[in-house]
Amino acid sequence: MSAVDERTAPAGDVLAQAARRRTFAVISHPDAGKSTLTEALALHARVIGQAGAVHGKAGRRGTVSDWMDMEKARGISITSAALQFEYGDAVINLLDTPGHSDFSEDTYRVLTAVDAAVMLIDAAKGLEAQTMKLFAVCRHRGIPVLTVVNKWDRPGKDALELMDEITERTGLTPTPLTWPVGIAGDFRGVLDRSDGSYRRFTRTAGGATIAPEETLSPDAALAREGDAWQQAVEEVELLAATGAEHEQSLFLDGVTTPVLFASAVSNFGVGALLDTLVGLAPAPTAAPTADGGRRELTEPFSAFVFKVQAGMDTAHRDRLAFIRICSGVFERGMVVTHGRTGRPFATKYAQQVFGRDRESVDVAYPGDVVGLVNAAALGVGDTLYAERPVAFPPLTTFAPEHFAVCRGRDTAKHKQFRKGIEQLDGEGVVQVLRSDRRGDQAPVLAVVGPMQFEVASHRMEHEFGAPVELERLPYSLAMRTDEASAPGVLAAARNAEVLRRSDGELLAVFPDKWGLRVLKENKPELTLEPMVAAQL
Repeated sequence: MSAVDERTAPAGDVLAQAARRRTFAVISHPDAGKSTLTEALALHARVIGQAGAVHGKAGRRGTVSDWMDMEKARGISITSAALQFEYGDAVINLLDTPGHSDFSEDTYRVLTAVDAAVMLIDAAKGLEAQTMKLFAVCRHRGIPVLTVVNKWDRPGKDALELMDEITERTGLTPTPLTWPVGIAGDFRGVLDRSDGSYRRFTRTAGGATIAPEETLSPDAALAREGDAWQQAVEEVELLAATGAEHEQSLFLDGVTTPVLFASAVSNFGVGALLDTLVGLAPAPTAAPTADGGRRELTEPFSAFVFKVQAGMDTAHRDRLAFIRICSGVFERGMVVTHGRTGRPFATKYAQQVFGRDRESVDVAYPGDVVGLVNAAALGVGDTLYAERPVAFPPLTTFAPEHFAVCRGRDTAKHKQFRKGIEQLDGEGVVQVLRSDRRGDQAPVLAVVGPMQFEVASHRMEHEFGAPVELERLPYSLAMRTDEASAPGVLAAARNAEVLRRSDGELLAVFPDKWGLRVLKENKPELTLEPMVAAQL
């Protein structure tokens, strides 16, 4: 692991340090190669010596970012992971997100903490459903998007066809920075549009090490690759004729998306992506606040919690709160104010995170992601600040669509059961709902997607030693309600239930939209407000 050690940096030089930061997330549909790309980026930055792949050959390690047992077993990311490393003079904060739609809420929270996104597209499948949902979140938040066409070493769509698809489905104008030499499935290298040169790739055993690159002149490329090079040149000329040229202001404004071609599993084109991120992705800027203002980078320290994760260190059963620093200088051990409670909060145990691994960090700057250990008082969306108070916009809670009563299998493990449920609730793995009717021993778990139930059940048994039984409930729709309306809902709605979330919010849950519609028609005075849908 490469430490980002800046203890010698001048504490007041916030703007210069922030300018070095590039904080971004990788978004995609499941199985587009997101975690493999994350690993390949770390490999090219030389912070790991050998890449692993979740679906790699026998004997290859699991990826650094996929560290949970379930992730290794299934070959998918089910929780976001943070990796921080240096690349040249830049400091990279890379957030790997779950691709599966069941974990949209986790991904949405991560997207509140980044300044740019890398949209990964499978060369054979193009823009898939979950990719489009996550792109919509990026557009909503004004996050500039850089596109990577992955798996060009496998048979896939025509490159120009993919450019048309990006335009039609996202509304962005693709501006390729590199162009593939060789059709999908015959990936020889790329034409670098900045100077017309040919960057030729050479395969390595299993893609476990950095793929050597050779730069050739256009004439040498033509002599070596013949028709494949000539086709690439002609297609690039077509792109130029349509005005598909990169302009930084249009990229930052969300009008265009730079495009690169790569094969993450072979480590082809990954170095170019890192260079592009450093050169084009925006550095941190002033953060919007809840009152409509902005927190400038040079103001006193402030940060918000975008994720809480337990179980990363099985030996210590600790709880890690991930914070995105928005302003000022963070110094380990400083005492800051917890915005929600107004109480002082000591930051003695602050760590730089690299997947599951971590080490103490003494100083951090805007854009950095820092892990605060054993931060039991912190919850997702909380604000920390020094000197001048600030509140950042609250994080969205998605409308759950699946519900199940959770009961412990062993009544003797009530304490472990209660602790585990509280932990999963605090992390945002599930929403925990309760009512007098069901009692504290049978909370209702509410989730966006059913795979979250599997995660909760697995963690309750293996992390907290409290195996559970889940009894699915027939509800599929949740609406916000209030104390005055709750009795009316229960009296007038058929098969409805009112439950209280741990933050005090009352939710009325219904089997389907038809029952809700009838209730609204018959009782229009009741308060029934929609929550944000996971299909953002």
